[in-house]
Amino acid sequence: MQVENAVMPRGEQIRALFDAQDDGPVVMLNLLRFRETAAYPDGQDAALSGRGAYGRYAAAMKALVESQGGRLIFSGDATGMVIGTAEAPWHVVALVEYPSRAAFAAIATSDAVRAISGHRSAGLEGQLLIACRPDAF
Repeated sequence: MQVENAVMPRGEQIRALFDAQDDGPVVMLNLLRFRETAAYPDGQDAALSGRGAYGRYAAAMKALVESQGGRLIFSGDATGMVIGTAEAPWHVVALVEYPSRAAFAAIATSDAVRAISGHRSAGLEGQLLIACRPDAF
């Protein structure tokens, strides 16, 4: 199994998400890996950790998601691999539920998210974002 952390989705990944016919809720599994220090293009906050920069994004994103009918289900530190291996394990795991894929798309492409995305980019070394349909079993 190949695992590749990324900061932005590839075109085919985002098209597949937005083209899916699934109209129910979607839960996004976020596996986050942070930079040691924030990397803002203008050099601001050079002493801030990547986690700190991402925290700015996460706080604003949580409020935005909740204002659109979504919710943060869980977030916590990833403390170790129990099954399997990964070259660069993740620092934080988060589960965020959106009312629908369309709601996720509207939020993800909104001006509000564009306004805070600099904190996300400055803080993340990479992530996996996995769309999940609730109640598989």
